[in-house]
Amino acid sequence: MESRVPTGERAARKRLAIIRAARAAFVRDGFTVGMDTIAAEAGVSKVTVYNHFGNKETLFLEVIGDALEDALGAAVEGTTTRLSSTDDLRTALAWTARSWVKGMIQPDVLSLRHLVVNEVRRFPELGRAWQLHGPDRAKPALSDTFRKLNAEGRLEIPDVDLAIIQFYALVLYPHLIHSAYGVTLPPATTDALINTGVDMFLAYYDYQPTT
Repeated sequence: MESRVPTGERAARKRLAIIRAARAAFVRDGFTVGMDTIAAEAGVSKVTVYNHFGNKETLFLEVIGDALEDALGAAVEGTTTRLSSTDDLRTALAWTARSWVKGMIQPDVLSLRHLVVNEVRRFPELGRAWQLHGPDRAKPALSDTFRKLNAEGRLEIPDVDLAIIQFYALVLYPHLIHSAYGVTLPPATTDALINTGVDMFLAYYDYQPTT
């Protein structure tokens, strides 16, 4: 018989407490942390944890969503708002890059990303969840803007999906690569990557600003 996930306001509070406790525990102890430890730190029984999430993998998926919402929720909303007015694409893309870098280089977000990388072979759904809650969240706004400017003759992007990957590669991915070695890029390097990266991207795709 399939178990039912607890519902109601009290259950919602417990669920959030479990997710937040699990997030701290995963960051501190890695994926091997026991469910009994998570339950104790959440102030609930282990049975309650299993009633809500079923297993550790499902709980970790929820932790990923929670962490990336905290890190990127405002950035996604701001990106959508700024790109909806495309009079100054350079400023909008620079704001987007800074917001995403700021969110993604938070220590607990980087720690969770490293855990996903370590476990993704055993649990491919972790990688899909990271992509869904992370990089893919800004993709619709970027895609819509690039296609609109293509249609107006202000950009020449033959492959929008490829261009989005290239944009992230210029402004964000260097931080993720260096973090794998325990290296944090200095603020001056971050600014240079963003400023020159946006300029390189727009120059390559022949951006024509409004006059």
